[in-house]
Amino acid sequence: MPLQDVLDPRRCAFFFDVDGTLIDIAIHPDAVTVPQPLLDDLRILDRETGGALALVSGRSVASLDSLFSPQRFAASGVHGAEVRLSSDAEVELHSPALSESVRAALADLGRDLDGVLVEDKGTSVALHYRMNPAIGPQLHAALAAFVDRVNDGLAILPGRLVFEMKHQSHDKGSAVRQFMATRAFAGRRPVFMGDDVTDEAAFAVIAEMGGLVISVGRDLPVADAVLPEAADVRALLSAIAANTRRD
Repeated sequence: MPLQDVLDPRRCAFFFDVDGTLIDIAIHPDAVTVPQPLLDDLRILDRETGGALALVSGRSVASLDSLFSPQRFAASGVHGAEVRLSSDAEVELHSPALSESVRAALADLGRDLDGVLVEDKGTSVALHYRMNPAIGPQLHAALAAFVDRVNDGLAILPGRLVFEMKHQSHDKGSAVRQFMATRAFAGRRPVFMGDDVTDEAAFAVIAEMGGLVISVGRDLPVADAVLPEAADVRALLSAIAANTRRD
């Protein structure tokens, strides 16, 4: 059976990573756009699921709202640190901000390394090295030494050409559990689409719940299906939206 026929909006709850899953990776986090057809298809899917659709991203919820404007969805930002359980709810914080001293030290560390872009999100700091992939091992070693020195409940979250420093207390899996406990999501089969190491905590929770894991670009043992790239995710959502119009 084609994947778009399995993903019935009347029975499924949908969770989407954003960068590398819904939209293509760019050299800079701000250099991305959301194609209008994708925005239209997400709006249709959100309507047909009764709001059982959430963006689950490393970006902040405010960044997601700006990126997907004028649409507004249930969302989790900064790897579970921020959660908005429905499109009209307030954002709940599940992690304190990193201290100013930690954020300043990480900014200094990034500035000292060629080709590293520091993105301060408050509850985490991302150090992107897309402009200099070869520096990855050196950057990781520097961050590991920083964690050992600070010893403040911090964790290094590796991603696609990025390392993110955050508190250990939250991840995308904890965000999925919160969504699935709400009225809009409860009783539905959860579906998570993601491309990165940062999505693996959510993959584990989805598998535990008997849901469907769709990995983008990586063939993982936990994956029920694999799509080659973000363009294939967008094509799949277009097909699901077309199915709803036919119904």
